[in-house]
Amino acid sequence: MSEPLDPPSSGPDEALSDYAVLARRWVQQGWLLRAIALCKIILRLEPDHTPTRRLLSELDARRLDPFAIPAGPAVPMPSNLERDLPVGASERKPASASLLARLGRWEFQTVLESLELRDFHAGEMLVEEGTSGDSLFAIVEGSVEVLRTLKSGRRRTVALLGEGDFFGEMSLLSHVPRVASVRAFERTAVLELKRERLERIAQRHPSVEEVLRGYQRERLLDNVLRANSLFRLLSSAQLEALSHEFQLRAMPAGSILLQQGQPVDSLYLLLQGQCQVMHQHPEHGEQVLRTLEEGDMFGEIALLLGFPATATVRANTPCMLLRLDHAICEQHLLEQPEVRDALSRLGTERLLHSASFLWDPLSAKPVRRS
Repeated sequence: MSEPLDPPSSGPDEALSDYAVLARRWVQQGWLLRAIALCKIILRLEPDHTPTRRLLSELDARRLDPFAIPAGPAVPMPSNLERDLPVGASERKPASASLLARLGRWEFQTVLESLELRDFHAGEMLVEEGTSGDSLFAIVEGSVEVLRTLKSGRRRTVALLGEGDFFGEMSLLSHVPRVASVRAFERTAVLELKRERLERIAQRHPSVEEVLRGYQRERLLDNVLRANSLFRLLSSAQLEALSHEFQLRAMPAGSILLQQGQPVDSLYLLLQGQCQVMHQHPEHGEQVLRTLEEGDMFGEIALLLGFPATATVRANTPCMLLRLDHAICEQHLLEQPEVRDALSRLGTERLLHSASFLWDPLSAKPVRRS
């Protein structure tokens, strides 16, 4: 979304008034992000435009019905703005303002003032996987594709996001690298909230960060926990309680996550990257037992049996992990018979695999079996 390039034939004041009317109608239709973006364009052209300032001051995301249809005839789109939006933009279904609607009115107003409108052309990268993330994005118009890098080095599209969707909150809140790249699928406008502005807002309104962290937990539940065979055994209420306890960790390649023979105090879920599980034999040196991929867990043997680590786990690549303290595991996981049985089966399979991998009882020599 860009500013009009040519002066409107009807005069700048009249055109800005039309824009302000359109912004108000978009608010009534539930297109909150689009209305905010249009207001920011108007204020770029005329910072003291009174109707627009008034509209922004009246906005309260909690009171918006994203599917409300305004009474009366539709407001025609100003010709100068029409060329700046994708074809059919005025006919699309309004997007929900679910995240912003969780903010109190004054918190919302403060966030609104801190949002920056940005425009991307088709094929342009918004964020790059592995880079530091210092901002949250909300899509105003257009769409983006979410890309992950495969072991082969090729990129694969794992999701498409459109108007009203938010992304980037994990890196922003947890100070971890971006877990994926995001590329504009078409011409796309976004509202961006940068960390430095969020930190200033949080000093005045701590609830804003709490709302964002709640949103992050919900995304974690939807994208990670409900897709995991172990956590699917929990009820929705149990998953919700557990989501508050996870800690997100970013570890560089080469990091030792578990050390053979050392105490283990957590269960880990690998979100991104690859790890190697290795056993150090006193006579035959180090042997690789297995490779852990995204979605794999480790630390379950120590959790169930109270053993020190039976092997070393090393990050083969930069890794993103979810960490769950053993005390929390005992409270939320081991009290559930089905979950405890699933963990027990996983731990037993790994112990048997490690034993067969390292030791031949007939020859009494370490061997590797396929």
